[in-house]
Amino acid sequence: MKKFTFSIILVFAFAKAVLAQETNASYIFTDLIDLETTPVISQGNTGTCWSFSTSSFLESEITRITGKKVDLSEMYTVRNTYPMKAENYVMRQGKAQFSEGGLAHDVINSVARYGLVPLDAYTGLAPTENTHNHAEMVAVIEAMLNTYIDNPGRRLSKKWKPAVNAVLDTYLGAQVTRFSFENNEYTPKEFAKAMRIHPSEYISLTSFTHAPRYSSFILNIPDNFSNGSFYNVSLDEFIQSIDHALENGFTITLDCDVSELSFSSKQGVAVIPDQKENAKLAVLGPEKEKVITQQYRQDEFENYNTTDDHLMHITGKAKDQNGTVYYKVKNSWGTNPDRTAYDGYVYMSVSYIRLKAISVLMHRDGLPKNISKKIRK
Repeated sequence: MKKFTFSIILVFAFAKAVLAQETNASYIFTDLIDLETTPVISQGNTGTCWSFSTSSFLESEITRITGKKVDLSEMYTVRNTYPMKAENYVMRQGKAQFSEGGLAHDVINSVARYGLVPLDAYTGLAPTENTHNHAEMVAVIEAMLNTYIDNPGRRLSKKWKPAVNAVLDTYLGAQVTRFSFENNEYTPKEFAKAMRIHPSEYISLTSFTHAPRYSSFILNIPDNFSNGSFYNVSLDEFIQSIDHALENGFTITLDCDVSELSFSSKQGVAVIPDQKENAKLAVLGPEKEKVITQQYRQDEFENYNTTDDHLMHITGKAKDQNGTVYYKVKNSWGTNPDRTAYDGYVYMSVSYIRLKAISVLMHRDGLPKNISKKIRK
């Protein structure tokens, strides 16, 4: 009797294992929309995903608008943004965040004030360097700023701005004022204009219930040091806006949470399984996903389960072998197969975007007309 029972258990266990293997068959993605963009590169040991993702987005914009393929300098924007971060930190007397982080609109703000330059004009690297590492630079600048803030007389020295700029020049290189591109001379502002990038044409969207719908508001997340505003739409309209943009040839910058176990750069997949305990399995093969409501999204944001972690670049859509739709998202962690799949891209399910996307930035013309009318009132 015991022998028979043991055999039954073995058969049941084997059947269960086979079923699990079938359920978690490897993902097979078929691209539905695959918009033109530049190659995946690495942000190195920096927290400047905001510049890499939005620069990639602007490169796609330049191609869409002019047909030109340009490799923009991410570090030119970073170099011009740090003084603004430092000023925010100093004038708030250290009661603010000073870090490597930022958001998509910080790149757009930099373009408006300082223009753009190609990578050849400004690499942000010393001649002996080939990867970016800002840890030391940021530590030095923050220590300097704290020294100025905490001086005994509480009188702010006028030397702090030149001192910060000197450190930035040392680590990233001096500012670019003029350069050559395709046998023409440009200033950075002239170059942005020649590439037909007009900052006023870009818009940020989000979807939360704690702010009025269709109005703009300042989203209180740690990296929003510049107090950028976002238009608030419903969650369905948020997804509709992403879909409409992609279907009409517009790529999108994405700010999202990548801290979930069901986000895997190595597997190139991000999903929200219906059963949370299946998070690790879900990146190996399709699983049933959770239905994401507006309220659940809000709750997860307010309890810190959804945080502002990382910016990437949405360049297309795809489906898996079961017909489930995903967004094709360009990352900035390089293409090393030990760390990334799909040549550095991640396929994010609609459920993942509904829950974990903090915001998107896109060209105004990519918005559906009905939504565009609502937020322009």
